[in-house]
Amino acid sequence: MRAITIPESGGPEVLSWDEVPDPAPGEGEVLVEVVASAVNRADIVQRQGFYDPPPGASPYPGLECSGRIAEIGTGVSGWAVGDEVCALLSGGGYAEKVVVPAGQLLPVPKGVDLRHAAALPEVACTVWSNVFMIAHLRPGETLLVHGGSSGIGTMAIQLAKAVGAKVAVTAGTKEKLDHCARLGADILINYREQDFVAELKAATDGAGADVILDNMGAKYLDRNVRALAVNGRLAIIGLQGGTKGELNIGALLGKRAAISATTLRARPLSEKTTIVAAVREHVWPLLDGGHIRPVVDRELPMSDAAAAHRVVEESGHVGKVLLVVE
Repeated sequence: MRAITIPESGGPEVLSWDEVPDPAPGEGEVLVEVVASAVNRADIVQRQGFYDPPPGASPYPGLECSGRIAEIGTGVSGWAVGDEVCALLSGGGYAEKVVVPAGQLLPVPKGVDLRHAAALPEVACTVWSNVFMIAHLRPGETLLVHGGSSGIGTMAIQLAKAVGAKVAVTAGTKEKLDHCARLGADILINYREQDFVAELKAATDGAGADVILDNMGAKYLDRNVRALAVNGRLAIIGLQGGTKGELNIGALLGKRAAISATTLRARPLSEKTTIVAAVREHVWPLLDGGHIRPVVDRELPMSDAAAAHRVVEESGHVGKVLLVVE
């Protein structure tokens, strides 16, 4: 088969569409013929040499895919060869074939194109596990999403609105904020021109956000704590703004607030299986019913992964950038 390899760390130009050995499913696994994958920030950091795959994972980038089951390993039930699926991966999505633990498979939702289904697993699992399973966002509460026009952001807006929450977002351009508004965002904050703490407090009568979904890390830590409501929950899922920041524990205590920080890729299989099952139970009916949808910015050939990485690094996209096997 062919796969995108990373012969050396560096810029997008190091990505290479190469012939590699075919994978084979083991016990509890299936082999998926890939139709599409999607670009995630983790893929870029891996390409740069700062995010190695977990032990035992595929060395190729790609944390999600869609396609058809080509082969089923021993001990797998409930799936058949030919089933159209999408999958959460620990790696290997940038390829013509990938082996997937059966517990990380999801059926393609009704009314969703098979290619576009590749845009769903990583964002749905990340948002559901952090915003709902850990931070317990409830109807009537306010969620602040940093990077509202990203793949994660567009899914977070839709899911929060679907459960009856109010949504605030930050983004860097009017065009991106307009996209967020069309998805249902209530409070639109241009982080280049506005202070998100002040804007959020003004829009919530001084209360702040009950839950904050943060992809920035250190750069926003102090402001996120100030933006939290009493009993607020800060969920950190990214480090685009650095890894070390100063935490005002007094402010955290005064608000009886909590901070969680998670990654998805390195979690053990049992935890991923639990998250995927919860997503299938709670998120998939919303997709099947057309209440939420994948947001796809563009599709590019898998062989041109370098161009896709450039698009994501330039941050001009809204939603997900897909890589399609031709």
